[in-house]
Amino acid sequence: MGAFAERVFEVVQQIPRGKVASYGQVGKLIGAPRSARYVGYALRANPTPGVDPSSIPCHRVVFKDGSMASGFAFGGPDVQREMLESEGVSFTADGRVDMQACQWDMTIPEALQAVRGDANIPSAPPEDFDWERELGED
Repeated sequence: MGAFAERVFEVVQQIPRGKVASYGQVGKLIGAPRSARYVGYALRANPTPGVDPSSIPCHRVVFKDGSMASGFAFGGPDVQREMLESEGVSFTADGRVDMQACQWDMTIPEALQAVRGDANIPSAPPEDFDWERELGED
């Protein structure tokens, strides 16, 4: 795993039971806004999914509208929904997570300090940033 994925995993490990974050929110929290797709790629490679304290609870990451990825890597959207419901996450009538009630409210500076120990992290990667290398796709 590259440093980007490790930062994603560190933030996702902080999402508490009963709360969710969006892919874009995780990207912002690690100092990489507009990287929602890459957050998803990193979570697909999650080495320790689950709910144990040492695991990375990637089931708690959803789209910004509360919908879930149809190809949830660890069992499909039905399994993801069951996991979220067992933690107390509520859903709307159309099957999406109720983001107003369940979205994690950690602020960007708190998350950055927790992950990096420094709130002075750039808000985007440099122009020559190599996403494929960073995500281990070369």
